[in-house]
Parts: sequence; C-alpha cells; structure tokens
Amino acid sequence: MLSEDGNVRIGTFFINFGGWFMAKDKTVFFCKECGNEFPKWMGQCPACKAWDSFEEAPAASGVQGKQRAARGKSDTAHASAPVKLSGIERGDEERVKTGIEEFDRVLGGGIVKGSLVLVGGDPGIGKSTLLLEACAMLARKKLNLLYISGEESLRQIGMRAERLGVADDDVLFLAETSLDAIEETVNRDKPDIIVIDSIQTVYREDISSSPGSISQVRETTGALMRMAKSMPVTVFIVGHVTKEGTVAGPRMLEHMVDTVLYFEGDASSPYRILRAVKNRFGSTNEVGVFEMEGDGLREVRNPSEHMLEGRPVGEPGSVIAASIEGTRPILAEVQALVSRTSFAMPRRTCLGIDVNRVNLLLAVIEKRMGVQLSGSDAYVNVTGGMKINEPALDLAVVMALLSSATDKAPAEKTVIFGEVGLTGEIRGVSRASQRVMEAQNLAYDCVIMPQVNVKDIGPHKIKVIGVGHIRELKPLLLGDRKIKT
Repeated sequence: MLSEDGNVRIGTFFINFGGWFMAKDKTVFFCKECGNEFPKWMGQCPACKAWDSFEEAPAASGVQGKQRAARGKSDTAHASAPVKLSGIERGDEERVKTGIEEFDRVLGGGIVKGSLVLVGGDPGIGKSTLLLEACAMLARKKLNLLYISGEESLRQIGMRAERLGVADDDVLFLAETSLDAIEETVNRDKPDIIVIDSIQTVYREDISSSPGSISQVRETTGALMRMAKSMPVTVFIVGHVTKEGTVAGPRMLEHMVDTVLYFEGDASSPYRILRAVKNRFGSTNEVGVFEMEGDGLREVRNPSEHMLEGRPVGEPGSVIAASIEGTRPILAEVQALVSRTSFAMPRRTCLGIDVNRVNLLLAVIEKRMGVQLSGSDAYVNVTGGMKINEPALDLAVVMALLSSATDKAPAEKTVIFGEVGLTGEIRGVSRASQRVMEAQNLAYDCVIMPQVNVKDIGPHKIKVIGVGHIRELKPLLLGDRKIKT
C-alpha cells in the first residue's frame, strides 16, 4: 500500500530507502487543571498557567479517531435555531425530594430531573453510604433507580445494604465498568435516577488509555452528561479526590456537571459536612450536617447543639462564635492556645480556619493592643470538623487568642461574632439578627457583636454588647462579669 509520502506500507511497517522501521504511536499531553490538549510536554500550561499539570495519553488515531469524529459530527449535525430571551420557556424546575432533609437542602430543595451531580470526598467519608440511603428513600416514591458500582461486587453491596438497614427490592444494582454496557442497560430499563460509583472506574472500550485517566474520565463524563440531558435522567457520579482534596481527573470535570458536592470531615470526628461548591439549580452556600454511626449516616438538624456538646466551661482560650452557613446560623467553638517558645520562628497552626487570616489577626492584636505575641506559638482550632472562612469569625478568634495569652477566661455563656479590620476596628456583618436569635434559642446569656449591627437586630431577650474596637475586649479578659449594656 502506497502512503502519502511515497513509502510502501505493509501492516505496521514502512519500506523506505533506509530500510524497515516501525510506525511510532503518537501521544498527546493533557492538562489536569483545564483539560486542554498539547502535542508535547511543558512545565507550565499555556492556557491556565498551572505548573507541572501535564499527563501523557495516547492520541486518537485510526478507528478510535474516526469514532470520536463521528460522535462529534453527530452531536452538531442538527443545529438549533437561536431564540430571543422572551421566547425561552420559563418555570420552576421539577424537583424530587430525596427524603433526607440535609441532602435536599444542599441540592437546593431536591433533585432536578435531567441533572448531573458530582459527589466527591475522602475515602470512607460516607459518599456511597449517603447515595445508597437516598436510593432507598427515593424507591418508596415508586421511582426506578439503578445503582452501578465499579468498585464493589453485588455481594459486597448486599452486605453494606444489610448493615444500613436498606431492604428495598425496588432499587436495581449492577456491578459494571464498561460504559457501553451501562448505556445498554439504561436504554433497556429506563431508570429515573442513576448512581455511578465511581467515575474513575468506568471506561470506554474505544479509548486505549486505562480507566481513571484524563481521557477516560473526560469522555465517560461527557457521555453521561449527554445521557442525562437527552433522556432525561438524573445521574449521580462519585469522584475520587486527590491529596489536595480536589476531584481526581481534569479540572474541566467540575465545569461539565450541574452540581458539585463535597463531603468534608475529620476521620476522628463522627460529624460530616456536605457542602455545595457549584449548583446551577440552587445556592452554593448551603451545607448539610450528618453524623456517622454504625448503621449509617444520621441527619443533624440542630448542628449548633451537637457541635457544642462536651465543651469546657470557664477555660481560657475557649470562645463560642456565631457563623452563617447558607441560610442557617451555626454556633461553633473556637479554641486557641498561645504559649511561649524558645525557637526563633514561632509556630502557627490552624484547623478549620485560614492560617493567613490568623496571622493577620495576631499582627493586629500586637500592634493595636500592645500584647506581645511574636515570641509565642499560636494554635487555633474550630472544633467539630467545621471549616469556616467567614470574616465574622475574626472577633471570636481575637477573643480566644487574648484569653489564652492572658490566661483569663471570657464570660460564660457568651457568643461572639464580628469582622476585625487592620486598624483594630470591628466592622458589621450580615444577618446579625439570625445569629443573635440562635444564641438566644440555645439559652446563652450574652452576645458580643459589632456596634454598627446593634440597631438592626430587632427585639430580643438576650444581653447584647456592641463593641467598636478590639481594645474594648479587655474588660472581658480581666474577670469583670458585671458588664453594662
């Protein structure tokens, strides 16, 4: 067979004037962050500027390239005519309640038909458990559910379902990793909801790379997205996470799906936080709180009460902060430990809060209050496995650091919130009234808050102290319990 360059091709060999040589397989390089494809490896991605993010994958060629081209051609063969904004049909999305209130809260009120939802989290955090329990609840509503597992056999799924108390025959289970077989099953059984556990185990037979590679994850997710939109059917996919805590695979995976949920929590703590970082059908500020028990996940409808169980009373360095997660106020304990160090570089360790924010607050305390902390180690922890990035936590962190540094406990049954500026001023925060009411409902006696928010909180039965500068916190650290409002 004569090739384009005039050489004679026999099988995978070429006849040239120089003799015989093998046809070299071509490879391309994918960026793990943005998913762009390049012909050679580079230290920095030209598209997203990420460093050391390239991975090698075989290029599409021969039959595989023709199949990809055919898929792309079929997707764009029937172009739709553009319409004006006034011609777009409007209306609320049809939602289905899962029966798990905390799960529905994070989803924005329930499952939207035809959506693609990605659930990520550390191994053993409870992703499969949550989805299996949700399937059992949805089956009671006479919905057709298909649970596809690529990591567990049917026997293992049955043992886990028995442990969780799931005994519903309306859920269909399938142990399969081939996407072609999955598509055939879906077209035959027509389920309403599909669970894929996990996306890193599913592969396309026409792609030569191994399951879990960038090309496999991208192609399989794209096929599932087209399936969800065309049928329509709701698809939940479970994603593995990297050591940095992000979903493994190309970063564009998060852009392809409609909703991205992350399961967070400390392995030593029974509490789990389900957080939405992307949601096209609801707010991304909502969180769901669960407690892991021997028979599965249990909803925590009052997180504040559970987070504060067993906390020390009257101990220096322990402060109760009021934060807002989505639409709900949550009281969390902030603990700080300040101790002198003999090393030239003091340590700064933080759990549940940004360490850079704590370093900023330490500098403000030292400059504006004259408390020397540059020669001391500082440790700050938000108990219960919570991760809070809200600026309203600043005042509670400052109080906890001052309390530990002076070895004086703040007033008991006191809740603190407020944002601290670089000059030491205490700035107002949003939803101050909800924070005050949460403290009042949990039988706390006093709230320390920004002075500018006092006039906006409305009627209340709790003592409220408005402060405008961090210097006004000193009376609380000197043991003075008779504070005038």
